[in-house]
Amino acid sequence: MSGERPPAGGAGKDPEPSGVDLARVALRAAREAARARGDAAQQKQQARRGGLRSGARTDRRDPMALGAAINRLLTERGWEAPAAVGGVMGRWPEIVGEDVAKHCVPERYDEDERVLVVRCDSTAWATNLRLLAPTLVARLNHDLGHGTVRLIKVVGPTGPARRYGPLRAPGSTGPGDTYG
Repeated sequence: MSGERPPAGGAGKDPEPSGVDLARVALRAAREAARARGDAAQQKQQARRGGLRSGARTDRRDPMALGAAINRLLTERGWEAPAAVGGVMGRWPEIVGEDVAKHCVPERYDEDERVLVVRCDSTAWATNLRLLAPTLVARLNHDLGHGTVRLIKVVGPTGPARRYGPLRAPGSTGPGDTYG
């Protein structure tokens, strides 16, 4: 006990940061924020210029990164929503789960109606997917953007071709109770 006194806040606690320490922390935070703003501004400026350039002025013939070229093509053609839905079709097992993905497959997407058509291999799975449809629409819209998919149309399996012959009753629909 050589005359040292414990800190006022109690023994064993870290001392409060002094003004110099607070200034260092504030300076570090300001430098990181400035660096982040600089990176964002540099990316914006490069995007405005059209990416990499081959001459003094920008030109349609200037090289572009592959990702930027694809994004530009999708934007120019208005293919953002179909491309996003195509990505969902590739990730279908992740979205709906392995069990459902084994029996239900997305077939097509109607961009005008914003309807995703899904074909199931049995009526039982079609009924199950119809019950899950509102949840799937919400999940898809969360991934793709609000309003991209309005409805999931579930299609059951197709039956055998209807044949007419001497052993068929006139007006009969055949084995329609087990298909669709």
